[in-house]
Amino acid sequence: MLISITSKLSLLLILFYSFNLHSSDLKDFVESSSRSDANTLRDVYRNPYATLSFFGLESDMTVIELSPGGGWYTEILAPYLKESGDLIVAHFNPDLGGYFERSRSRFEKKINNNEIYEAVTIVNLDSKFSEPGEADAVLTFRNLHNWIGPQLDTILNSAFLSLKPGGILGVVEHRAEPGTSIEAMKKSGYVTEEWAISEVVKKGFVLLAKSELNANPRDTKNHPRGVWTLPPSMAMKEQDKEKYEAIGESDRMTLLFKKP
Repeated sequence: MLISITSKLSLLLILFYSFNLHSSDLKDFVESSSRSDANTLRDVYRNPYATLSFFGLESDMTVIELSPGGGWYTEILAPYLKESGDLIVAHFNPDLGGYFERSRSRFEKKINNNEIYEAVTIVNLDSKFSEPGEADAVLTFRNLHNWIGPQLDTILNSAFLSLKPGGILGVVEHRAEPGTSIEAMKKSGYVTEEWAISEVVKKGFVLLAKSELNANPRDTKNHPRGVWTLPPSMAMKEQDKEKYEAIGESDRMTLLFKKP
């Protein structure tokens, strides 16, 4: 009996140590000096450590980040996954030209100028992201509103195909008031939680959990330039700047889905 109890205690200690080691590792990368000062200033609104922990991210996963923009989360994900995992980034197709080509070019310049990104694979957002069943996780941050329409179907279908059974889809998105129309969503950049969940579930995903960790009750969501009125875009420039800075970034839903 003594041996049995001792073994159980040893197992519990190992599990406890392993959890805290993983937890500490992720926090180290969130707090890393390799991140830009401008990006770390947004942590108070975006809660990267809590968000990635909620999604169950681990350093040995194959992760696909959708539409990373300037690479805010890439700065954390790339070094965190570099040694044991893989990061695939699905960015704009440069052949689309204009803004899409410029955004992709800026991102590639960022990636190519720092060795912490040397293991990152870049693919086009309008292509397949990986081999079927290759990915453990697909993550997207503040992008659903840009994809309303057929593009959303294409991207979610590609995400589902890339994930292995049991793989997760993590979504952070600007949250509209219930009952907001599709046209208002397109114009404002805020989408309803009901619509977001419905669209993802239609593609075969199962909703696992919701979190309020990126909620902002100060956000009234009735701004003259939609979500882009708020930081960091500040579309109104100096007009009512202090008011919008006091609100902070948008109210956001944080959703965790699984591929069955």
